[in-house]
Amino acid sequence: MALAQYAVDEDILKKYLPPNTELDDWKGKYYVSLVGFMFVDVKLLGFNIPFHTNFEEVNLRFYVKYMDGTEWKRGVVFIKEIVPLPAITFVANTIYKENYQTLPMKHLWTTKDNQIKVDYLWNAKKWNSFSVTASSKAVDIPMGSEEEFITEHYWGYTKIGSNRTSEYGVEHPRWEVYPVMQYAIDVDFQANYGDDFAFLNGAEPDSVMLAEGSEINVMKGRRF
Repeated sequence: MALAQYAVDEDILKKYLPPNTELDDWKGKYYVSLVGFMFVDVKLLGFNIPFHTNFEEVNLRFYVKYMDGTEWKRGVVFIKEIVPLPAITFVANTIYKENYQTLPMKHLWTTKDNQIKVDYLWNAKKWNSFSVTASSKAVDIPMGSEEEFITEHYWGYTKIGSNRTSEYGVEHPRWEVYPVMQYAIDVDFQANYGDDFAFLNGAEPDSVMLAEGSEINVMKGRRF
């Protein structure tokens, strides 16, 4: 899982906030993350769906929190999620009210000379790409680190109406990360995510990470 973080003005994100959630910050910074990864061996209710088990996704997300009783739940909100399969887009948009888009996609993973190189590419009028080269030796995520903040959000929130929000939980073990050596981001943020994010075209991210990922479980959601 490749992740690039960009600090943005909180006013940009407020219009995307699901009702009853608040922006979550890292030391005063409000991040959006460009995220590329692979779904592998996907199951729905324990069953594989033919031709829909392995596929790429690239998304742009930001970080929120929700006070549930006396407990803060830390979660993410997706600006847009890009996948190569129209059936996934149809289900996500119609049933779950997410903002998915279907585009041609591909990925490259290579390991050589104790390095990992990961590339995610998608074609939105032109080929966009997000590439990371890192050491092949994974390390633990330090407690209290930015890596922990980015990867340890276990809830997803979606605005489904003027005063309605959907919530679902995601279970996964604590991930490891690969120390990043270099990266390259060639993305038209305006074309992919709209005018609000045009200023990110050519901008340098505040941080770039490469995480191992793991088996995950998406729990049954609720609406409030």
